[in-house]
Amino acid sequence: MSEQIQGTTGQVLAPTAPVRPEAPTFAALGARPETVEALAAAGITRAFAIQEYALPIALRGSDLIGQAPTGTGKTLGFGVPLLERVFAPGEGSDGVPQALVVVPTRELGIQVAKDLAAAGRTRGVRVLPIYGGVAYEPQIEALRKGVEILVGTPGRLLDLAKQKHLRLDRVHALVLDEADRMLDLGFLDDVEKILAMLPEDRQTMLFSATMPDPIVALSRRFLRHPVTIHAGHTAETGPSPQTQQLVYRTHSMNKIEIVARILQAEGRGLTMIFTRTKRAADRVAEDLDFRGFAVAAVHGDLGQGARERALRAFRAGKIDILVATDVAARGLDVTGVTHVVNYDCPEDQDTYTHRIGRTGRAGATGVAVTFVDWDDMPRWRIIDKTLGLEMPEPPETYHTSPHLYTDLDISRDVTGTLPTAERTRAGLAAEVEEDLGGGRSRRGEGRGSRRGDGRGRGERRRGGGDAPGTETPAEASTEEGTRTPRRRRRRRAGEVVAGEPTAVVPAEATESVATSAAEGDAPKPRRRRRRRGGGGSGTGTPAEATAD
Repeated sequence: MSEQIQGTTGQVLAPTAPVRPEAPTFAALGARPETVEALAAAGITRAFAIQEYALPIALRGSDLIGQAPTGTGKTLGFGVPLLERVFAPGEGSDGVPQALVVVPTRELGIQVAKDLAAAGRTRGVRVLPIYGGVAYEPQIEALRKGVEILVGTPGRLLDLAKQKHLRLDRVHALVLDEADRMLDLGFLDDVEKILAMLPEDRQTMLFSATMPDPIVALSRRFLRHPVTIHAGHTAETGPSPQTQQLVYRTHSMNKIEIVARILQAEGRGLTMIFTRTKRAADRVAEDLDFRGFAVAAVHGDLGQGARERALRAFRAGKIDILVATDVAARGLDVTGVTHVVNYDCPEDQDTYTHRIGRTGRAGATGVAVTFVDWDDMPRWRIIDKTLGLEMPEPPETYHTSPHLYTDLDISRDVTGTLPTAERTRAGLAAEVEEDLGGGRSRRGEGRGSRRGDGRGRGERRRGGGDAPGTETPAEASTEEGTRTPRRRRRRRAGEVVAGEPTAVVPAEATESVATSAAEGDAPKPRRRRRRRGGGGSGTGTPAEATAD
């Protein structure tokens, strides 16, 4: 059971495995004919379990709590009822948002918006994703033109509402998707502010993989007599039974050698590798790129354009390996992911479940490999005991260990480098990065993105991050045609003293000063008094004064 997977063209695709033949159709569950037609055009006619349970409750307007992770079909579980409750442009809509979906991450927001737009295409329902990291103006312009359903992250929704560009007073259906992740990311206060802006007379649906106390308290405050449903595997029940789980105790210096061999396993398709930090994601992607694999990194230091470029390339098969941090990968729904590698041991059982949930979706099988360093053993034993995996003592494993090759169906002839004849993918360079107007990435293109790109390590850009319209001083001076001032070092009585940045002066002035100095007419240095507590030390006596 899984969500219907989003394709690269924006159309909802059929699941990778057939649903139960006895499952009810969307028409039988009460969806309107136009929605049924749109889903049928994508080959979707029968519902997954959570859709079967949620639709009858949500369609009658009741509040709902759905405990289910991504990969169980919840997008259409709440999406079809939302489409039932909104008026399309030809049905009397005036363009003010009528329904709102709040999500924790940009990628999940984009995914949900595309799925809802595809399901409402026959009626012309307008769905707009709102998220940070890109320019405000296109989103503001889209709001002016009118939308029926908004899908947004809390921060950008609040910003647009405070700037009076976004009206929430007509929203009569609200969905909080992946509420536990919003709690983890510290968005719960923002969510409560958004809820306070909405009409009290509304339908509210909350979906969460886990139900920690703050989420329970939130549901009690803002939901009215909700009906709770459970569907699919959760962090409490463990990962999908369709996923083969392998755990190895490895040394940090040998991990990349093991990964290089796992990536040459028989039948491996798209692969996701998870690291604990952004820097580790860059390093792993660069190492694999050097070894000939088509790879890209995705993490929070990349601008939205670079992140979407990597995801498009991954979905399209131009690259087949995505190295990601937990936050960046949350909510990603990509069909065909056969292997997941936990390069760094997960922090807890929830993180473990969410990571390996990227494979084994829609009834398909998958493989999840977890590396546990010696220092990670106490953490891993807690995860193992909580989830009942019965693997408290992973076998010590190196790239020469025979069981590695038999467990994963790897040929003993492979090496740590992909043979040239097998380097058939186009690479990240074949995917064009869109200019979203939200600033450049803080780490440039990301390591591992240079495959076939013709750029060296020193040519990566360093930009301003997610804030719109930011630029570094170096970029600003380059655009203005001047050089960045450099710091000048002076000597006084044999001692090197750091001075202020030299000013940028015209070439003619530089030549005249040099000429006068050669003729003995150079201006005498003037003394400068130092200020107490102003960034310099000392008392500012003449002996400490420096030449300007």
